[in-house]
Amino acid sequence: MGAAEVLLVVVLALVLLVAVVLAGYAARRRLISSWGGTFDCSLRAGPPGVRQSVTHGWMLGIGRYDGGALEWYRLFSLSLRPRERVARRALTVVGRREPDRTEVPVLQPGAVVVECRELERDVDLAMTGSALTGFLAWLEAAPPGQGTNVA
Repeated sequence: MGAAEVLLVVVLALVLLVAVVLAGYAARRRLISSWGGTFDCSLRAGPPGVRQSVTHGWMLGIGRYDGGALEWYRLFSLSLRPRERVARRALTVVGRREPDRTEVPVLQPGAVVVECRELERDVDLAMTGSALTGFLAWLEAAPPGQGTNVA
């Protein structure tokens, strides 16, 4: 084999590898979506008080309602396990806002930022307006005695 043929084989192998990884991402997303209750959702979490000074740390992902918990799956991962899991009873909505100019490029178009508190950390979620309506309905549908977690 000549140098040109080796180069062609290497390029084809790389193209095949990229195609397999992309197919894996698509298959994983389709599988998670088939479980129901999913929506596009970016997430940023950290210690209390950090949200005011930090405009980075957003991760693209998929949110999924699983009974009394919100599961969050990182978009660019092949894992079938959620990266974050937040119990509905531990989550309180503190406020909502439009993304600031530094956040707009990293969030999906038309996203609304929902600022939440979960026990001892801040959790910010960014989702579309229709996903926000579903999220608030899910929070308010808590079993009797838990109360609503919308401030």
